[in-house]
Amino acid sequence: MTIARLPYRRRRSVAVVSLLLLVLAAALGPTPSSAAGGGWWEPDARPAPDSQIGVSGEPFRGTGAGGEVRGFVDAHNHIMSNEAFGGRLICGKAFSAKGIADALKDCPEHYPDGSLAIFDFITGGGDGKHDPVGWPTFKDWPAHDSLTHQQNYYAWIERAWRGGQRVLVNDLVTNGVICSVYFFKDRSCDEMTSIRLQAKLTYDMQAYIDQMYGGPGKGWFRIVTDSAQARQVVEQGKLAVVLGVETSEPFGCKQILDVPQCDKEDIDRGLDELYAIGVRSMFLCHKFDNALCGVRFDSGALGTAINVGQFLSTGTFWRTEKCTGPQADNPIGLAAAPGAEKKLPPGVTVPSYSADAQCNVRGLTDLGEYAVRGMMKRNMMLEIDHMSVKATGRVLDLFETESYPGVISSHSWMDLNWTERVYRLGGFIAQYMHGSQGFIGEAERTKALRDKYGVGYGYGTDMNGVGGWPAPRGKDAPNPVTYPFRSVDGGSVIDRQTTGERTWDLNTDGAAHYGLVPDWIEDIRRVGGQDVVDDLFRGAESYLGTWGASERHSSGVNLAEGASATASSTEWNPFTSYAPGRAVDGDRGTRWASDWSDGQWLRIDLGATRQVGRVTLDWERAYGRSYRVEVSTDGADWRTVWSTTSGDGGLDTARFTPSQARHLRIQLLDRGTDWGYSLREVSVHSG
Repeated sequence: MTIARLPYRRRRSVAVVSLLLLVLAAALGPTPSSAAGGGWWEPDARPAPDSQIGVSGEPFRGTGAGGEVRGFVDAHNHIMSNEAFGGRLICGKAFSAKGIADALKDCPEHYPDGSLAIFDFITGGGDGKHDPVGWPTFKDWPAHDSLTHQQNYYAWIERAWRGGQRVLVNDLVTNGVICSVYFFKDRSCDEMTSIRLQAKLTYDMQAYIDQMYGGPGKGWFRIVTDSAQARQVVEQGKLAVVLGVETSEPFGCKQILDVPQCDKEDIDRGLDELYAIGVRSMFLCHKFDNALCGVRFDSGALGTAINVGQFLSTGTFWRTEKCTGPQADNPIGLAAAPGAEKKLPPGVTVPSYSADAQCNVRGLTDLGEYAVRGMMKRNMMLEIDHMSVKATGRVLDLFETESYPGVISSHSWMDLNWTERVYRLGGFIAQYMHGSQGFIGEAERTKALRDKYGVGYGYGTDMNGVGGWPAPRGKDAPNPVTYPFRSVDGGSVIDRQTTGERTWDLNTDGAAHYGLVPDWIEDIRRVGGQDVVDDLFRGAESYLGTWGASERHSSGVNLAEGASATASSTEWNPFTSYAPGRAVDGDRGTRWASDWSDGQWLRIDLGATRQVGRVTLDWERAYGRSYRVEVSTDGADWRTVWSTTSGDGGLDTARFTPSQARHLRIQLLDRGTDWGYSLREVSVHSG
């Protein structure tokens, strides 16, 4: 779920529309058709009538010469978002037991001419009118710039699979604010209720497709819950479907006037429930600051409108500060959004923002850190898109302390300066489904890093995500897609896609629906050459590599926990102990604090000689700018193994060649604040 119609990215957030809307105050089973009588990839029965696929030839199976899976990965899609936002924002269904005429029809309020298609009017401009008829004519939808109509019909996804896609992440998505303000709805606005329904319907769609192929487990659409299962599915030539979550208030974790509306028990209960239904990746915040983390801003009038919604939802506007590194949140800008601003209480106005203060002051909260650690404990993957750079930096710090690889950027909402840090951890990156020229340009900027780390690339289509998709380049554009063409592996022939009376051509229609993903990839190949497509074809292997490494991760033993600790000094407080042992007691709620002067030290006796290769310092606000890590076997002869003169607080992880040591000393040379030095926890690991 992202932004539409911004320059280059062409995206508009659903959240934006929610605020603009404020301005305007089942038996599953296909109908038998003639038996295909073809290969394993052809169904025994398909609904009649139904969409054509437009692909011939056997989908590739097996692994490459090195045992790697092959194929494309869509790391960000929303198959069931027609069930989100009250159930009447995205019109049409991904499948229906009643057939295609029932699945691909417009919302009731869009008839007879779209006059009440308020969401279309807001997102598309003009008068919002359109021909609401879907099947069989499809005069006006689906289209690359129609943001409210179904793009994920099951047969269109089948075409993308037949064209070479092997992994699809279905992000279960909704937004309670949008639901509450939209005029048309037929269900509750509770976010978790919607997430549960979308998960159920994804399993129902799997069963629907299975029945076409003869029974449970026989279809090409396979929901997977671990990377080994996903590899088996891809090796069989089928589509591995991963469940994710993208919502603004997961587990009910909104915040009002900076007061969290959830607690740790809510987070544990929510993570356990999501894991149980098969969710393996998720976002912790999206568009509005919540009790877990701050968000990366939107810009211009859209940003102003979202900021109004932020206030109406949370009681606070976004707050900014100067960035401390090369990463930045998007500039908010000073553009007006008069309609949205009218919804503010009397006397309340959107604040102005300094041009040199572009970072959200809100980072990862204590509850957010608890949720991150809970996801690591469950070996889940965390989506960092939409997080503020302050929150993202803390997440990456946490992951680096544990060498945890499970970090995903799925659709171009991450500052690109994080790219190498994500790859160094073993994470995965996909780019939003931009037009071919824009996609190629962004891919080329990070090509050297992909080569350095030996990783593939992905795309995030964000279909049904109210984003906007590649427009047609035009029939007279250079190097157009010519039909038919061969799939990237060479085994299938792909022609124009036809559903009912409508035939789509990428050159003149753009990426109107999911079935045109193979055409879009061919356009990338024709415009930019084979290199980007080759990187994309390695995407499934890289995504599953990140997932598998996350599953295999083990935190390891903290050799310092409960060890004996001494220090050069201890800050005196009549109510709280800041003794050295507080830095090794395994409790981040306690800390060691020194006197307010330079030249301090903290010493830890591990109790026996151990191999030591990694030390993490979890600073309180009073941190060390210049310090070194020393080790000793006897407590008398010390050797420096790591040092810095540019410490910036937060989490610092020192990695060095593992060596034998019983004693460890943090020699603190220069303070980063006017206070002393204060450490919540020091953890020591073998490597």
